[in-house]
Amino acid sequence: MTTFHISPAVADAFPDALVAVVTATGLRGGEPWPATTAALADLEARLAEGSWHPADENDPRIEAWHAAYRAFGTNPRRVRPSVDALGRRLAKKGSLPRINPAVDSYNAVSVRHGLPAGAFDLDQVTGDVEIRHADGDESFTPLGEPGTVENPKPGEVVYTDTTGVLTRHWNHRDAHRTRVTEDSTRVAFLLETVAATRDGHLLTAAADDLRALLRPHCDASTVHYLGPARARTTA
Repeated sequence: MTTFHISPAVADAFPDALVAVVTATGLRGGEPWPATTAALADLEARLAEGSWHPADENDPRIEAWHAAYRAFGTNPRRVRPSVDALGRRLAKKGSLPRINPAVDSYNAVSVRHGLPAGAFDLDQVTGDVEIRHADGDESFTPLGEPGTVENPKPGEVVYTDTTGVLTRHWNHRDAHRTRVTEDSTRVAFLLETVAATRDGHLLTAAADDLRALLRPHCDASTVHYLGPARARTTA
């Protein structure tokens, strides 16, 4: 079991933050996931016909994350929240990347609901996971760059475990060490909002949608919510 918690300082700075922690055990990433394939194709088809478009920086859901990034010292137009970057890529290219079924699933849910999403392979996580402000001494190796080591800026919001940083700029980019692959069998997926009073219902719907995509391809899944009112949860 892995405990997730949010630091008092982050809870005070972002009192309307809420994170859905969706866990899946016995995940089978090597088999076909037809519902995920269909979900991606549906979003791309709706975009092409003009009946839907991903949330952009003028959308209140994205605006809220831009404000959060600025609050901890990150320029959100240079270093974008994950959902913003993914939506822009989709709008430009007309398609979403295909990585592996688990990652494709949370990408589809993320852009559909306009909420950031990410995931950690729990078998690669050490100790507890905390959302906190960086002190500047931590190390981070970006996804896809195993030979690179970065140091987050002091005050930047990060996810950490006892080994190092798991995401920079809250949700901008995940670490290489805990990346989700087709071989990952125990995964925690994170869906996030910093405007739960307004968008909490979207977070709940997104968690339900993600679990529906995961359920045929895992032994069990759960969802727990983490935020200032419940600063610790075990997944």
